[in-house]
Amino acid sequence: MRKLHDLAPTPGSRRPKRRVGRGIGGKGGKTAGRGTKGQGARDTVPAGFEGGQLPLMQRVPKLRGFKNPFRIEYTPVNLDALAGLGAEEVGPEQLVEAGLVRKGALVKVLGRGQLGRAVRVRAHAFSASAEAAITSAGGSVERVALPYASGRPPARGNALTNR
Repeated sequence: MRKLHDLAPTPGSRRPKRRVGRGIGGKGGKTAGRGTKGQGARDTVPAGFEGGQLPLMQRVPKLRGFKNPFRIEYTPVNLDALAGLGAEEVGPEQLVEAGLVRKGALVKVLGRGQLGRAVRVRAHAFSASAEAAITSAGGSVERVALPYASGRPPARGNALTNR
């Protein structure tokens, strides 16, 4: 069994680095593989230099990613939270009073948990499982209209709207 301090590369698999520019004995003498004259033959070319053209590292944007300006952000509320309220009718106003959502937030009801009785639920959006659970418990679902005219929020960061 080999021990950790005995490990070594297979003989012949690692060759020493060629030392260029050390005289005419062997390869790499005189111009040392750099050709003759010019900027590339001297040692002043920084890595990534593209001859005065704007380098790739400066052309690529620094911050990655994309922020969709039309994304609609919902605050999720699950069925178990609605069942805990114990109200006959639940809407965004009741959820704000209960501290489950912030004022002005768009509410989406999700299907985690169960409802034991009929509840009338008003929200901006419902998952399919939540809608099925509410109606099967004898309740009703009402979609509240979004506060945007076209059904989605106005674009953020538009140069024309920020004047």
